[in-house]
Amino acid sequence: MGAFGRAQAIKVMDDVIGVSHGTYHYLIIQSDGSLWALGRNERGQIGDGTNTKRLTPVKIMNDVVAAAGGFQHSVALTTDGSLWSWGAAIIGHSDVNSPVKIMENVVAVEAGRNFTLAIKNDGSLWGWGNNEYGQLGDGTNTWRDTPIKILDDVVSISASEYHAFAIKTDGSLWGWGFNSSGQIGDGLVGNEYIIRNTPVRVMDDVASVAAGELHSLAIKTDGSLWGWGYNCFGQVGNGTIYTECYTPVKIMDDVVAIAAGLSHSLAIKTDGSLWAWGRNAQCEVGVETQTNITEPVMIMGVSVGNEDN
Repeated sequence: MGAFGRAQAIKVMDDVIGVSHGTYHYLIIQSDGSLWALGRNERGQIGDGTNTKRLTPVKIMNDVVAAAGGFQHSVALTTDGSLWSWGAAIIGHSDVNSPVKIMENVVAVEAGRNFTLAIKNDGSLWGWGNNEYGQLGDGTNTWRDTPIKILDDVVSISASEYHAFAIKTDGSLWGWGFNSSGQIGDGLVGNEYIIRNTPVRVMDDVASVAAGELHSLAIKTDGSLWGWGYNCFGQVGNGTIYTECYTPVKIMDDVVAIAAGLSHSLAIKTDGSLWAWGRNAQCEVGVETQTNITEPVMIMGVSVGNEDN
């Protein structure tokens, strides 16, 4: 095991019902609705009124039902449907180190690299912040200081560094933003100049989506898992490496939940087992070999030991 990695899970805190990570910070929701944060804080992304790095969780606010961490900012949704944000350039170009209210009637939120997406209770999707690579999907590359409407009939969203996805009520998956490695998944061969600044349809019958830095994952309604995009570390999970996938390829079946990291991926199957693949230089996949894993391996489950492993 490397000096900066852990091949096995360690306990952080109890009574947790939700976790979101930014690039270098974490947000944790406890069962009582309290929001806690830890990690780097140079732009106020922790939200505790300081710019001090936190090595253990600090309490930020109450009545939180969802939270999302971006590169250097954070957002939280409270029980009354109000959306709060803090950190780098959340509205305009100013940093704030404690929560400020952005909008109301919100049911879901996601944070990318200094941009934010939110679904309102009427199904409309809104975005604001950084738009250099079309990640707001509004047809421009203009920074938006205030929320702008992107789509209607949206039920789910996922945002990464510079690209994003939305699932509509009909199960169709739409993507937009930076497409250098085919991470949008619409078949356009990527290069550093290719962006999609309006949503394009990627696939149908989608139940869930996760955007990694340069790769993407989706679960279809039949439980099958699909991946596409940058694959230098095997993070797509199709058994290859250094081969980018510009359209979705099937990875495995019986999947109920997914997460896409910087260069690795995670999936939970219907039997509760946890699987991982991709870059493993710091044991982020959970395998002590510290070699890249190009297809899913089971990390936690009945056959790999008890829940403390």
